[in-house]
Amino acid sequence: MGFSYISLHLLLLKKEKRSRRMEASYLLICVLIFYSLVRNVSAVSSDGEALLSMRSQIIDESRSLNNWQQTDSTPCSWSGISCDEFNNVVSLDLGNMNLSGTLAADIGRLESLVNVSLVLNNFTGNLPFEISNLNKLRCLNVSHNNFSNAFPANFSRLLYLEVLDAYNNNFSGPLPLELGSLPRLRHFHLGGSYFDGPIPPEFGNLRHLRYMALSGNSLTGKIPAEIGNLTQLQFLYLGYFNAYDGGIPPELGKLRNLIRLDLAFCNLTGSLPKELKNLTNLDSLFLQINALTGSIPPEYGDLVSLKSLDLSNNQLSGEIPQDLQKLQKLELISFFRNQLHGHIPSSIADLPNLQVLFLWANNLTGNIPLHLGRNGNLYNLDLSSNALNGSIPPNLCYGGNLEILILLNNQLSGFIPESLGACESLVHVRLGVNELSGPIPLGLLSLKRMQMLELVNNQLSGGIPDIVGAPILEFLDISENHLTGSIPENVSNLFKLKKLLLNDNNLSGAIPLSIGKLEQLGTLDLRGNALASQIPADIGNCKSLSSLDLSGNQLTGAIPAQLGKIEVLDVLNLSRNHLTGRIPPELENIVSLTAVDFSYNSLSGPIPLHGQFQYFNSTSFVGNQGLCGAELIPCILIAPPPIAPRLKNETQLLPWLVGALFLAAVLVLIGGICCFFQKYKLYIHELLYRDKSARPWKLTAFQRLDFNSSQILECLIEENIIGRGASGVVYKGMMPSGEIVAVKRLSPQGKKGVSHDHGFSAETRTLGKIRHRNIVKLLGCCSNHETNLLLYEYMPNGSLGELLHDKKGKALDWATRYKISVQAANGLCYLHHDCSPLIVHRDVKSNNILLDVNFEAHVADFGLAKLFHDSQSMSSIAGSYGYIAPEYAYTLKVNEKSDIYSFGVVLLELVTGRRPIEPAFGDGVDVVQWVRRKIQTKEGVLDVLDPRMGSAQTLPLHEVMLVLRVALLCSSDLPVDRPAMRDVVQMLSDVKCKGADAKLELSTDLEQEGLLKV
Repeated sequence: MGFSYISLHLLLLKKEKRSRRMEASYLLICVLIFYSLVRNVSAVSSDGEALLSMRSQIIDESRSLNNWQQTDSTPCSWSGISCDEFNNVVSLDLGNMNLSGTLAADIGRLESLVNVSLVLNNFTGNLPFEISNLNKLRCLNVSHNNFSNAFPANFSRLLYLEVLDAYNNNFSGPLPLELGSLPRLRHFHLGGSYFDGPIPPEFGNLRHLRYMALSGNSLTGKIPAEIGNLTQLQFLYLGYFNAYDGGIPPELGKLRNLIRLDLAFCNLTGSLPKELKNLTNLDSLFLQINALTGSIPPEYGDLVSLKSLDLSNNQLSGEIPQDLQKLQKLELISFFRNQLHGHIPSSIADLPNLQVLFLWANNLTGNIPLHLGRNGNLYNLDLSSNALNGSIPPNLCYGGNLEILILLNNQLSGFIPESLGACESLVHVRLGVNELSGPIPLGLLSLKRMQMLELVNNQLSGGIPDIVGAPILEFLDISENHLTGSIPENVSNLFKLKKLLLNDNNLSGAIPLSIGKLEQLGTLDLRGNALASQIPADIGNCKSLSSLDLSGNQLTGAIPAQLGKIEVLDVLNLSRNHLTGRIPPELENIVSLTAVDFSYNSLSGPIPLHGQFQYFNSTSFVGNQGLCGAELIPCILIAPPPIAPRLKNETQLLPWLVGALFLAAVLVLIGGICCFFQKYKLYIHELLYRDKSARPWKLTAFQRLDFNSSQILECLIEENIIGRGASGVVYKGMMPSGEIVAVKRLSPQGKKGVSHDHGFSAETRTLGKIRHRNIVKLLGCCSNHETNLLLYEYMPNGSLGELLHDKKGKALDWATRYKISVQAANGLCYLHHDCSPLIVHRDVKSNNILLDVNFEAHVADFGLAKLFHDSQSMSSIAGSYGYIAPEYAYTLKVNEKSDIYSFGVVLLELVTGRRPIEPAFGDGVDVVQWVRRKIQTKEGVLDVLDPRMGSAQTLPLHEVMLVLRVALLCSSDLPVDRPAMRDVVQMLSDVKCKGADAKLELSTDLEQEGLLKV
C-alpha cells in the first residue's frame, strides 16, 4: 500500500512538471505515510506478542501488568521486563506481584531469556515443558507458587542453567533424573513439594553444585553415596518429611567445603558416621528427629568451625564427649530427648560463645557445671527431666542475657540464687518439681519481662515477696510449697495475669480485695491453705475467670452474689470451708457453669433449681445440714422453727398434714410432667406444620436429592429420634426411594416470629461444598424462617462416643480405634488446611465422629462451626465440657488450636476408654490431667489403657504408646505447644512404621512440654 502511494505521486509530478523543491517535499511526506502504515500493521515485536499471549492466562488482581500494551513497539518498558541492546527480552521478573492463573507455553517463544523469576505468586497447573526451549536460560526461580503434577523431564537441554529454584510448590511424582546432566548447575532447590521415590544417583554428577535442597518432600530409599562426589557443595538439605531407609552415608565426609548439613526429621537409623569429622568448614549440623543410635563420636571435636550442633530427638546413648570443648565457636548444643547419661562436662561451661544449651529429657546425673553462664552469652538453658542434683549455679545470668531457664523435674536442692531476682532479661522460668528450699528471691516476681514463673512442688518457705512490677506476667505457679504469710495486696500489679496458682501452701490471712482488678485472670486456685476471711465480692469483677477454687480453707461468711456476674465461669469449688447463708440464686445466670462443689460448709436454704444447677447431683452439696432440694431432703419436709407451744392434738396432726401436702405435691408434679410432654408434642407439631402456606418450606439441595421437603417433615416424629444435643435433635428419615438420611432440627435461636437465619443460609452453602471422605456429607438444608433443618448422610454405626461409653456399645479393637483416629484427623486436617476460608469446627468430640457401616470415621455436626479468617471472639460458649481448650477460659477466642486440643481428648478416649469427665478422676480433674498423673510410672502407663482392647501381651503396645504421645501433645495446656493438624496426621500415619521402636517410659519424654503438669 505504501508503494502505491509513492508511484502515484511520482506520476503526478511528471504530469504537472513541478519544481525540484516541491518534489522533495512530497517525497518526504510519502515516506512518513509509509512508516505510519507499517507501524500500525505491526505495533509490537514477536517477544511482545508472546508476553501478551501469556498475560491472557494470568489473573492480575493487583493490576501489576497494566502497562503491557499492544500498541507499544517493544515490551522493554513493561513491568518485570528487561531487554538487551537489540530489544530482545532477556529477563522476565514477575516476582511477588500477586499473580495467579497458569503459565502459558508461549514462554518458550522468548528465545533470548536469561532470567525467569515468578517467585511468591500463586500460579497453578503444570510448569510448561516449553521452558526447555530457552537454551540461553541461566536462572529459573518458580518458588512459592502452586505448580503441580510432574516436574518437566526435558530440562536437560538447558545447558547454561545455573540456578533452578522450585521450592514450595505442589509437584509430585519422582525427581527427574535428567537434571543430573546439567553441567553448570550451581543452585538446586526442589524442596517443599510432594516428590516421592528415591534421590537419583545421577544427581552426584552435578560437580559444580554449591547448594542442594530436597527437604520437605516424601522421598524414600537410601541417600545415595554419590552425593559425596559433589565436592563443591556448601549447603545440603535433605530432611523434613522424607523417609529414607538406612543411615547417613559415610561418603558425605568427602564434602570438605560443606557449611551446612541438614538431615533432620527423615527417618535416619544407624550410628553417627565418624567420617563427618572431615567437614572442618561446617558451621551447622542438624540431625534431630531421627532414630539414630549409638554414642556421639568424640571425633566431632574436630569440627572446629561448628556453631550449631543439634542431635535431639534420637536414641543416642553414652556420655557427652569431653572433646566438644575444642569447639570454641559453638553457640548451640541441642541433645534433648535421647538416652544420654553421666555428668554434663564442666568444659561446656567454658565455651566462650555458648548461647543455647538443651539437654532435657535424658538420664544425666551430677551437678550443673558451676561456671555455666560465666561466658556472658547464655540466653536459653533447658536441663529439665534429668536426675541432676546439687544447687543452681549463681552465674547463669552473668551477662544479663538469660531469657529462658527451665530446670524442672530434677533433684536440685538449696536456695534459688538471689541473682535471678535481679536478672531483668528473664522471660520464662520453670524450676518446679525439685527439692529447692529457702525463700523466693526478692525481685523475682517483679521482673518487667517475665511472662511465666513456675516454682511448683518444691520446699520453698517464707512469704510471697512484694510484687512491684512484672507487668506482662501471665502464668504464676508457686503451689505445693511451704509458703506462709498472706497474699500481697499488690498482686493487682500483675494485671496481665491469666493463671494464679497458690494452692497447697500454708498461706493465711484474707484474700486480697485487689484480686478483683485482675481482669484477664482465667484460673485462680487458692485451695489447701489457711485463708480465713470472707470471699471478696470484688472477685466478681474478674470477667475472664473460668476456674475458681477456694476449697480447703477457713473462709467464712456468705457466698457473694457478685460471682454471678462472671459469665464464663466454668468450675466453682468452695467446698470444705465455714461458709454460711444461702447459695446465691444469681449463680443460676452463669450458663457456662459445668462443675460446682459447695460441700462441707454450713450453708442453708434451698438449692437453686434453674440454669446449670438442674444438672448437678447431691455430691456437690453434701455436708451442709441446712441445704434442701435437688437430691437432698425436700425443702417441704424441713419444719420451720417453733414460734409458740402447740397443743397436743395439733402436734399429733402435724405429721399427717405434712404427709398429705407432700403426696399432693408429688401428684401435681407428675401431672405437670405429663401435661408438659403433651404440650411439647403439640408445640413441635405446630412449629413444623402451622401456617404452611404463609411460611412455606424451602429446600436447598447441595447434590441431587430424590425427595422433597414434605417427605422430610413426615420423618420428624418422636419415634424417629436418634440423638439429642445442645444444638438440636436428630431424626432418622426413611425416604420413599429407600434412602436413609439424618435430619437435624436446630434448636431455636430467637424469639417467636423472628428469622432464625443468623447467617445460616450463607454458612450452609459453604459447608455444602465440602467434599471429603472423612467428613459427613451435608446433603441439603430446609427452612421456613422459624425452623432450620440440616440433611446429612446417615451413619448406621452411630457415634464413636456411643460405642466407647454406652453399655450397649461395641468393644472396638485396637486396629479399628487406630483407623478411626487417622481418619478423623484427616477430616479435621481438610477443614483446617484445605478449605478456603479454613473452618474451625469448635465442637470436636467423640459424639461428633460418626461411623459408617464399615466403621469408617466421618467428622460431623457443624452446628457450632464458624467460617474462619482470623481468631474470632465468640459471644457464647464454644464446645462441650471436657473438650474445651484451657485458653478459652481466659479469652473467648477460638482458632484451629482449640480444635486440636479437643481432638487430643478424643484420642485419649480411644486409648483409655474413659469419658472426658468421670467421678473416679477426682474433683476438678479431667481425662487429660488423669492420664498425666498416671503415666508418671511405667505401671501407670499400662493402667490407663482400655482393657476392652486386649491385654498388654496381645496389644501392639508400641503403636498404642505413640498414639498416646500424640494425644498428650495435642492436649498441651499452651496452644503454641500443640502441633498443627497436618502434623498430627503425619505423626499418626507414622505410627505403623515407627511404632516398633517406641518406648513405654513416656514420663521423661513428655515432661519438658509440661504434659505431665496437672
